[in-house]
Amino acid sequence: MQPNAMTGSPRPVRWGLAAKLFAILILLGATAVVVTSVMGYVRSRDALEQAIFDQLTAARESKMRQVENYFRTIGNELRLLAASKMVVDATRGFRIAVDELDQAGAPVELRDKVGAWYGKNFLPELRRATGTEPILADYLPARPGSYYLQYHYIVENPHPSGRRRLLDDAGDGSAYSKVHSVYHLLMRAAATTVGFDDFMLADARTGRLVYTVDKDVDFATSFQTGPYRHSNAAIAVARCATAAERSATCLEDFALYAPAIDEPTAFMAAPVIDRGVVIGVLIAQLSDAEIDKIVTGGRRWRHEGFRATGEAYLVGPDHLVRSGPREFYENRDKYFADIKASGASAEEIAAIRRFDTPVLHQRVETTASRAALAGIEGTGEIIGNRGVPTLASWGPLTIPGLNWALIADIDADEAFAPIYRLRRDLAIMGAVALLVVLVTGAWLSRALLGPLRELTAGVTRFAGGDYDTKVAVRTRDEIGQLCLAFNGMVDELREKNVVIDNKNRENEELLLNVLPAPIANRLRGGEQGIADGFAEVTVAFADLVGFTALSSDMPPYEVVTLLNGLFSRFDVAAQELGIEKIKTVGDAYMAVCGLPEPVANHAERMVRMAIRMVHITREHAMEHGVSMKLRVGINSGPVVAGVIGKSKYIYDLWGDTVNLASRMESGGIPDSIQVTRPVYERLKDQFVFEARGPIEVKGKGNVEAWLLRL
Repeated sequence: MQPNAMTGSPRPVRWGLAAKLFAILILLGATAVVVTSVMGYVRSRDALEQAIFDQLTAARESKMRQVENYFRTIGNELRLLAASKMVVDATRGFRIAVDELDQAGAPVELRDKVGAWYGKNFLPELRRATGTEPILADYLPARPGSYYLQYHYIVENPHPSGRRRLLDDAGDGSAYSKVHSVYHLLMRAAATTVGFDDFMLADARTGRLVYTVDKDVDFATSFQTGPYRHSNAAIAVARCATAAERSATCLEDFALYAPAIDEPTAFMAAPVIDRGVVIGVLIAQLSDAEIDKIVTGGRRWRHEGFRATGEAYLVGPDHLVRSGPREFYENRDKYFADIKASGASAEEIAAIRRFDTPVLHQRVETTASRAALAGIEGTGEIIGNRGVPTLASWGPLTIPGLNWALIADIDADEAFAPIYRLRRDLAIMGAVALLVVLVTGAWLSRALLGPLRELTAGVTRFAGGDYDTKVAVRTRDEIGQLCLAFNGMVDELREKNVVIDNKNRENEELLLNVLPAPIANRLRGGEQGIADGFAEVTVAFADLVGFTALSSDMPPYEVVTLLNGLFSRFDVAAQELGIEKIKTVGDAYMAVCGLPEPVANHAERMVRMAIRMVHITREHAMEHGVSMKLRVGINSGPVVAGVIGKSKYIYDLWGDTVNLASRMESGGIPDSIQVTRPVYERLKDQFVFEARGPIEVKGKGNVEAWLLRL
């Protein structure tokens, strides 16, 4: 037999730790590829997302400024025109002329012709637009002058609908036509120059529309008593008729306007003031076409960087759109299919088809629209107006009289298309890396991971308390030597750990029984002379009323059992509420909230603790068949806290706050909680306190107190 065999010397290592470490490095390299790929993907996605949000926000801000500037420009132009001598003189002239026509009356034959024109021309168009059966009487004018003017400027107008503004003089020889021939050319030029859909003058006194450029069916009617008295135009006139300020404008949001065949129409008005008196109201009729042109960029979405699916649109306070979504103009069939899939009602879809516009008919109530209408700007990935995930930027517009939100978004699929391609490429690379990892891991599982797993399991068992654990020594390499060393270490540590754990457990339990955990940690860290000042805490004292007399008739064991059971239940409640018990003295219990760790609602917690203590006392008394009542006093304020003693630690509090809390208890009422003013002021909106008034407090004189009766 060889000497080596006799002495048991180890054989040469065939696979050393260096070779195995090399294999591990290969594995780590593959892992690094995967981790790098994932991190690259995540960061690229975040960067692209942020870039898209920045682009959407820039586009939104630009369009918001354009819309706001549009209304600001309209308002400035309207105020200038309302203050001009031309408009003031025209208002006076038209008012007088219309009053003369009312006094002259209108023949029955003329009225019949106007009614026939309504039945032949206006009502059929309104019926097609609204899908309802309008009643003729609801739309006919009421005053003689209204019939007269509509007959000569609408019924007998030689120009077709949409071009009636070209008639300067009806040729009827009336005073109105003379005034009209003087001012109409100027007013028509002003309306065309500024870009108003229509330009109107109303009598501030009667609400009568004494002049319009386009001569639609609202011409010469009254916004106070006429058929359109409930329209947004009537509201604008009523507001400006009482605003005797040249800087005033009255803007009314888009609404369906019957004279425009229920097209979405907005109105901006300005008072016409003559020598300090509002004699009329100048009204600009605005259509949604100009707003839509601004928001959609003239429907050149790709030119503005919105790619294939991006867009911007306006939403009003009723969550109805104020501009058309992109898909409505580019692909009607897909648009209707998408809004139906997103939950649009059949009535909503029918209205959009009938009016040939989604404005004031399509409802958009998304996370973005709700936030923006609430005045909050933001960006995020949301479900868009077509029911698909989008990246969106939203915000409110600043337009006096309007509460609008503008949302710019793009489909998430299109936005993240480059990232999806990158993800595909990274997946291919990751698959190759994982293949390498699998091949390497198959070899490592036999050569390295098996013994390591056994060693790890042995360590885990030992850490779990199995101090008799052993690991098998299956190799003669460094791992095998480590297993041998582990087995030897376990034998040695097992005995030492048992002793140390027992001592530590005893010390920890003793220390935590007398001190709060943070204070105990400070003492264990070597800190001495612990004393802290706390600017705001809440202190409570509780005392059992008549317990001394009760305990005098009971055996000592029962007294201790009764009191220990009660105070133990108090301790549980204190722990649940985050309250620190300080001490018990006889049948008194002292606690504090807000230290050693500050608590914002320390007063509320302490009052809830006191309520529980009263209820616990009642339950405890019933369970033990005795009569016990609890009296609690609470005060808030600054205290000093610290550890005193050396052989027997105690954590205690000092200060006027503590003294006054004690006085609140001693001067309190059984089954109630007595608090000071600081506590009352903090909690008067949360609890129903009863003012007790000033009470005599030793060393303090009269102190106000409040009771919480239970």
